Amino acid sequence: MTPASSVEAGEVVWLRTDEALASAGRRAAAELARRVGLGQDRSGDLALAVTEAATNLQRHSVDGALALRVTARGDQADIEMLALDSGPGIAELSVALRDGSSTAGTLGVGLGAIRRLADTFAIHSLPGRGTGLYASFAAPAVPDAPSVPAPVEIAGLTRPISGETQCGDTWAARGQQGETGDQAASLLVMMCDGLGHGPLAARAGDEARLAFRESRAGDPAGVLADIHKRLRSTRGAAVAVARVDIAARRVTLCGAGNIAALVMAETGRQTLVSTPGIVGHNVGRPHTYEAALPRGAALVMHSDGLRSRWQPGDFPGLLAVTPALIAGQLLWQAGTHRDDAAVVVVKVPS
Repeated sequence: MTPASSVEAGEVVWLRTDEALASAGRRAAAELARRVGLGQDRSGDLALAVTEAATNLQRHSVDGALALRVTARGDQADIEMLALDSGPGIAELSVALRDGSSTAGTLGVGLGAIRRLADTFAIHSLPGRGTGLYASFAAPAVPDAPSVPAPVEIAGLTRPISGETQCGDTWAARGQQGETGDQAASLLVMMCDGLGHGPLAARAGDEARLAFRESRAGDPAGVLADIHKRLRSTRGAAVAVARVDIAARRVTLCGAGNIAALVMAETGRQTLVSTPGIVGHNVGRPHTYEAALPRGAALVMHSDGLRSRWQPGDFPGLLAVTPALIAGQLLWQAGTHRDDAAVVVVKVPS
């Protein structure tokens, strides 16, 4: 196997609900738009979508946040927006998504207009618990930007502990080509939780991503060994590495420390276990675990910044939406602000 393309966690701008959310969101979106050369017209569309999403959060949510970031897929850069809240949810999505629909004195644009303006749009609502909205805006092509294998959909999300700006939890993924080199045969995915919080934890996460990127191992145990060597100069981390066999729809995983990994289906979840240890300091004999990845299911990996007891049944309909929104809903609904948090989701479409 030879390394193919890769994607990694990047900077996420998190803005919590307050009186200045809309203006703060527009400023952050404008900065990201300038960074990727979005263009004046599309920058205006993005600002309009951010304003409407922020206004909805302010008027209707118990608690909420906007997350804005730049992502890359192939030679294409996207600006992505997630609007996540804690209630009350939307009882009739079809009505809320009607273009031009508005509620409670908002701009009069409505969720339907956000869907129309965005290049990609998804929404998921849990009555009484909250709504997640995802919208992306494509920028001009970026030469040599990384990507993942075309048959795979993957997205992750990170959030630092309250009071910190750097996050010690991170993720990365890279494709593996077959012997002929003509197409990706598998995907390697890493989840890392740098011990503690703040800059030292973030450094452990950065080193883990570098080791993952540079490793030429094709199996999870081999990649984990390379990360272990690289993290010896850091405070260490919990790390798990999974390999998704695209054609066979199977997952193998090797990990050490408190990283959750599972195959999420509508009917339940199958856990892939990590062994005790601290990568970079004390890792025992590695064990590799395997599970099927049925059609309609997704691989989910997350740090202990998300509670481990959540169940797929808590999120009806979530597997039908894009991995970015799956990650956002899981982090928002099952996450804790008392720790760094990260989650990555992989889907292999039928």
